[in-house]
Amino acid sequence: MNAAEQANNFQVASKIAAVVNLFKSHFPDVRVDLKPWMNDPETRELVDPDSIDIGFHFPGRSRLLQSRCILVQIRFYQDPLEAYRRAIGVEAAGYDHRGQQWKLSTVDNWGFVGASEPAPESAAKLKDFCYQIFELFNDVAAYNN
Repeated sequence: MNAAEQANNFQVASKIAAVVNLFKSHFPDVRVDLKPWMNDPETRELVDPDSIDIGFHFPGRSRLLQSRCILVQIRFYQDPLEAYRRAIGVEAAGYDHRGQQWKLSTVDNWGFVGASEPAPESAAKLKDFCYQIFELFNDVAAYNN
């Protein structure tokens, strides 16, 4: 679901802002899109209500990331016995004018798949960014305030 729609309270809005700042700390020249999904009925059917989706756009095609934009989807699970949602996965996909070039998923082996892959240094930055997302959203103490 679009990050702008998920920012329904101060706590979630702060965490979304933190995710944006984390990404910008690794890739400072990006422009952020908190509404990467269109608001039409067909797209709405595909949207995961238990996710926060953010688009990051570069001023041109990044050869280090083999993409012009990256879509990041943070997936959550609400345990009925817990008072907070837990981040259970992050998926990132890089796109350029030819379509999706690569995908990274933390659900499986944290590996890249696709027609091309980011340069090793940029790949390491993306994985670090994903790890930081887990630290941010799975800090239990933050949810109990």
